[in-house]
Amino acid sequence: MGILSKLKSALTKTIKIFNTDVRDLFKSSGRLVDEEFLEELFSMLIKTDMGVVATNDTVNEIRKQFRGRVVQMQEVLEVLKAKLKELMAQSATPINYALSGPTIIMVCGVNGSGKTTSIAKLARTFLSERKKVVLGASDTFRAAAVEQLTIWAERLGAEIVTGKSGSDPASVAHMAVAKTIETGADICIVDTAGRLQSQKNLMMELGKIHRVLGKLIPESPHEVLLVLDATTGQNGISQAKNFTEVVKCTGIILAKLDGTAKGGVTVTIKKQMGIPVKFVGLGESADDLEIFDPDKFVDALFDES
Repeated sequence: MGILSKLKSALTKTIKIFNTDVRDLFKSSGRLVDEEFLEELFSMLIKTDMGVVATNDTVNEIRKQFRGRVVQMQEVLEVLKAKLKELMAQSATPINYALSGPTIIMVCGVNGSGKTTSIAKLARTFLSERKKVVLGASDTFRAAAVEQLTIWAERLGAEIVTGKSGSDPASVAHMAVAKTIETGADICIVDTAGRLQSQKNLMMELGKIHRVLGKLIPESPHEVLLVLDATTGQNGISQAKNFTEVVKCTGIILAKLDGTAKGGVTVTIKKQMGIPVKFVGLGESADDLEIFDPDKFVDALFDES
């Protein structure tokens, strides 16, 4: 499947809102763009979890262009597409690679967000580009997490560095980067324990890992990727805010996009946080991680075929 087909398949529930529900606002003769219409459009867009700010911006664009006019559905859809692409515009470069030496990527997220699977998918992406990858299993307090990541590493052909159960997570991160340097690997992906943003001690531990990485290799970590579960919708915004305060997140991996009607959360993350969505998880297999392309994402939302 091509990326557009994959996106359409994953976004089925969100597409229904953008296509079926919005289309239901119109009659064959068109529709007067008055406040009643704008309120109905606002309610529908909110259901995708675009958030109030992004939804207001989008509805105001429709108001500015069409207020008081009878318009056809296609006219409104074209403006919606253009506005969403504008709101989501970002750099086409998904990873900020080190100028020299290995690129260090730190991955964080709450429990159950799909973090370990996303790391495996990310490693698979780099390995397919013939890059040598080292994984650092810094979630030392959950044996199942280390075991799961080890299984993935063996399956994918990546090297993994682990520590004793309950050992200092920052020391495992240190060992992983040291192994990366020693073996001449291209990428080091450091896993961290899943945690709630309200767990202050664990959030402080994240900050420690971040500092340790920076001491080993200046300017690292080159990326701090936050894995968000797309099905949580607006709750992802508070997670992004709290994690960013501690470790300065540089990008989002939006997992489980295939299981939600809340695909609009990608818009509000970019609008409110200014953090780009860099990758999206579109399924369960190791190949189901795609570089996020805002234009293709929006095109998929409005594709009728």
